[in-house]
Amino acid sequence: MTDNSNQTVAILGINGRIGQFAAKAFIDAGWQVKGFGRANRAPFQGFEFVEGDAFNLKDMQRAVEGADVVVHALNLPYDKWADDEKGAVQLNRVVLEAMKGSGKTLLFAGNIYNYGAKDHKLTPDLPQRPATDKGEIRVQMEQEMVDAGRAHNFQVLIIRASDFFGPDATGSWFDLAIGREFNKGKITRICDGKTLHSWAYLPDLGRVFEKIAGHRDQLGAYENFHFAGYRVTGDQLIATIQAALPTSFKVVQLPWWVFNTMALFNPMMREIVKMRYLWQEPHQLVDPKLDEILGPNFGTPFERAVAETTYSLLPESELAKLKIKLAA
Repeated sequence: MTDNSNQTVAILGINGRIGQFAAKAFIDAGWQVKGFGRANRAPFQGFEFVEGDAFNLKDMQRAVEGADVVVHALNLPYDKWADDEKGAVQLNRVVLEAMKGSGKTLLFAGNIYNYGAKDHKLTPDLPQRPATDKGEIRVQMEQEMVDAGRAHNFQVLIIRASDFFGPDATGSWFDLAIGREFNKGKITRICDGKTLHSWAYLPDLGRVFEKIAGHRDQLGAYENFHFAGYRVTGDQLIATIQAALPTSFKVVQLPWWVFNTMALFNPMMREIVKMRYLWQEPHQLVDPKLDEILGPNFGTPFERAVAETTYSLLPESELAKLKIKLAA
């Protein structure tokens, strides 16, 4: 096993979904880990917490100080992305300023917003033609990363994935939509159930970050990686959830018309509705180079990943039934 104890990684956004699972992967692999956030809300140990404001350059410099690798997992609520003073682009620029001249490696948590709605096969070399203003913001952020890295001596590695899910991970489509009525014995189908959709299991995605960090010396000054994860229809996902449950749940349709109505006066809902195309088009992430780095049999079996996530969302009454079922 490789001795990583002399390597340090700084996780920017330790309280977020990607930040937490990336941190756990680095800890498990033996790295020294620093976690940066406004407050330490991460429910696990094994890292040094650095408190600070991500928009404050001195705080950001403290966060990355002494790190060989920096994981940029900072994010803002959808309706804050385009803010002129404290938006996603401005936040990104603080990170880049702190990285200047450091010779470090910056790992960025990318998504698929950079690509067009009809771009179904997403490869790292595919031209980026975003379908929404949030996609345009992401394209700008990534281009500024590449330009800053080349001009100021630091490596930029982007790890892109689609929708996330994982045990005890909140704020995802899995818990906010699909599992929103698990306590009522219902599973919510988001769209037509037939369109293929890509998912990334957070424990696996966290390990991807650690794997890429471990290979950084063999990579270029800029690389764009696409993590395939799983690709299933809504109906396949629902069937897998049902198989993990102690009793069969009723399947209901997500009421998009309610979201459309709420979007008229709710900025956050308006931004969510803009992204509906991701559930109507069959996007697929493809990257043979990343597959080679990860090696064969990488990743958690889909059934296990769905079951573990589902169990973390079930009410106590259903968990009691599950224990009886498993004991039988």
